[in-house]
Amino acid sequence: MPRARWLAAAVAVLALGYVAADVEDAVPGALTTDPASAGPAPTRPTPSDPPRTPPTSALPALSAQAPAPTSESVSRVLDPLLSVPALGPQTSATVLDPVSGQVLLDRTGSIPRTPASTAKLLTAAAVLSTVGGGTTLPTRVVQGATADEVVLVGSGDVMLGTGRSVLDQVHGHAGLLTLAEQVAVKLRAEQRTKVAVRFDDSVFTGPSVSRAWAATDVPIGFVGPITALGLDRNLARLGHRSPADPSQSAADAFAAALRAQGITVVGLVARSRANAGSPVLGEVRSAPVGDVLGVALTTSNNTLAEVLARLTAQAMKRPTTFEGSALAVMDQVQTLGVNIGDAHLSDGSGLGAGSEVPSRVLADVLGLASQDSTPALRPMLAGLPVSGFNGTLSDRFTTPPTHAAAGVVRAKTGTLTGVNSLAGTTVDADGRLLVFVLMSDQVPVGGTTLARRASDRVAAALTACGCR
Repeated sequence: MPRARWLAAAVAVLALGYVAADVEDAVPGALTTDPASAGPAPTRPTPSDPPRTPPTSALPALSAQAPAPTSESVSRVLDPLLSVPALGPQTSATVLDPVSGQVLLDRTGSIPRTPASTAKLLTAAAVLSTVGGGTTLPTRVVQGATADEVVLVGSGDVMLGTGRSVLDQVHGHAGLLTLAEQVAVKLRAEQRTKVAVRFDDSVFTGPSVSRAWAATDVPIGFVGPITALGLDRNLARLGHRSPADPSQSAADAFAAALRAQGITVVGLVARSRANAGSPVLGEVRSAPVGDVLGVALTTSNNTLAEVLARLTAQAMKRPTTFEGSALAVMDQVQTLGVNIGDAHLSDGSGLGAGSEVPSRVLADVLGLASQDSTPALRPMLAGLPVSGFNGTLSDRFTTPPTHAAAGVVRAKTGTLTGVNSLAGTTVDADGRLLVFVLMSDQVPVGGTTLARRASDRVAAALTACGCR
């Protein structure tokens, strides 16, 4: 598995135009590095990315031909870098050879630590193995309780476009104008030109905002209310707050699209429940879940991660609440054969306070995704940011001493105040694919940037080392 193949893969990802800076890393300063003055400081999620073409897999199959590193050599190279003050006194690290299954480095890997956004890797494994990466989410309009009523029914697509469906993109893949055109044709065929519009987002239950989030998370745009209907343009991003009710906003947009087709919409657009078995008047479908996951991982989008966790809970017939979805994710990870130990999630994104995960658990999940025997998990690796090229790693590994690892390291970032994590894969100097997880949850005050650089040096050193 020569390194050139991985670099070519990274360039291919870059060509997709799928680049967005991770706010948690790109905007260090008062929000991430200064002491919190009141309550826990929020994480730094990212804005949504621009439209992209769904990627093809660029991950080669594992090969046992490359020489295997030894644990002694890996420890000799990495231990000094893991002990630098920038990472603080509590750093866990796990390095795993997924071909042999050998743990090459275990530095307090069984001790739970705050994962921040690396928790999204657990949600990724759970949703891919329950819902499936190829599944698409329908948004339907069905006949209402009376002849003059139609009901917009959501099932978890929060990336709806207001125009026609754009089938070669993830954002706006399903368009409300396309849906309105279908419905208008059906209504006119029945000589109905005046209807009331209702919407049903009851597939998700419980509060739309987690108690584990900081009070500032939603207003600042780090995350939005979690609902089963939503417009892509309303996805939360830094400085862009989601509507208080994303489902209502999406339903209003559908009503406007229906009016544009010459159908009169009477009264207020209101929340309701669709009757089971009601005739379907129109349907559009989201991009595949695997592609939506790619957006969530590459841009560290908290809203999308929470939606994917709820879809996992639904598939497992669990409550589609924050608590229910977090438990469902952990239960499914355990079902995959991972010993979760004392791991605990408070939500599906890693944004909320209280999540704790050992580095060994994240490494085992990444190791599973690297196996040819678990192809369903492969989109998790394909969705990881590529060092120096895209997503939350676009501005990292770009200067000495880490730039040689650009295009080789693929990893999920995680940053909260006092927390710095990096978890993913790399290919060492001998062409061996390795999994690594670095977690520090007592980063010195004001040290976010330094901790990030220290983590990058560890990953770059592992990449440069044959370690035989």
